[in-house]
Amino acid sequence: MCLRCLFIIFAMLTGNISGLLQDNFKPAPNKSKQNTMRGIDFIYMINLDQRPEKFNQSLAQLAPYGILPYRFSAVNGWELPSKVLNSLGVTFKPWMQKGIMGTCYLQENKGENNHELIEKVGRNYYSHCLSRGAIGIVLSHLSILQDALDSGFKTIWVMEDDIEVFKDPNELTALIKKLDALVGKDNWDVLFTDPDTKRANGEYIPCTGYAKRPNFAPKNIERFIGRKDISKDFRKVGARYGAYSMIIRKSGMKKILNFIKRNDIFLPYDMEFYLPNNINLYTMRYDVVSTLTDALSDNGKARYEP
Repeated sequence: MCLRCLFIIFAMLTGNISGLLQDNFKPAPNKSKQNTMRGIDFIYMINLDQRPEKFNQSLAQLAPYGILPYRFSAVNGWELPSKVLNSLGVTFKPWMQKGIMGTCYLQENKGENNHELIEKVGRNYYSHCLSRGAIGIVLSHLSILQDALDSGFKTIWVMEDDIEVFKDPNELTALIKKLDALVGKDNWDVLFTDPDTKRANGEYIPCTGYAKRPNFAPKNIERFIGRKDISKDFRKVGARYGAYSMIIRKSGMKKILNFIKRNDIFLPYDMEFYLPNNINLYTMRYDVVSTLTDALSDNGKARYEP
């Protein structure tokens, strides 16, 4: 094997293991035994401090079923210092793929984004137009995964604060047991509580591809188009959008967290979690808990009152 190939492999394996990413995770203090349900060790809901009304709206939908999620105070990407923004993306190296359009947050620009082809060695890049809000969402999800692993949880339910409840979520207890029986409890990593994310009109949006990263190439791109119904309840998928309601096993927590720790933040979270080569994703074939299609979002712009 040539020396350059060895260097590439070494760089890809080592990646961002310095702890810089984890230094920007938020803790989840004061967790309670109330934030659980049968078959799920802990239930998290991501919510910005500036958006209490969104948490209350989601809580009102879950309360009739006796479900109380733990409110995780989201990482607010709009408040991240420019030094942090300019450090958590992919730092371009000579071996990486050039020519992908990217966005950077240079310190001299005081945190304002700059769009350009990814090609300058040593510059820190995110995917094209990845907003500060979206970076905060990635950090929020990763913070939860790290907290869950540190807490010894084996199965967690992670929600964002823009959910819509269609069926009694307590049914998820029996559904998890069904999936365990169908594929084996060690053979699935994530179960989404609906079939797909949706357009504003409620139409499902399937995902059958992937977005390029300069520092990662999937072993088999055909896997992303995989969609196989395995029962009247479940579908195995290779990719999907939407991170608003995910049941995640310990194996999935490790795979997602380790992938981004190794490869740095680059894409929106719902375009990252399906990239680990050996991740096993399943969805419901009907809506149990899905997305609120007209929910207000602070992802692309901070719309809350200062």
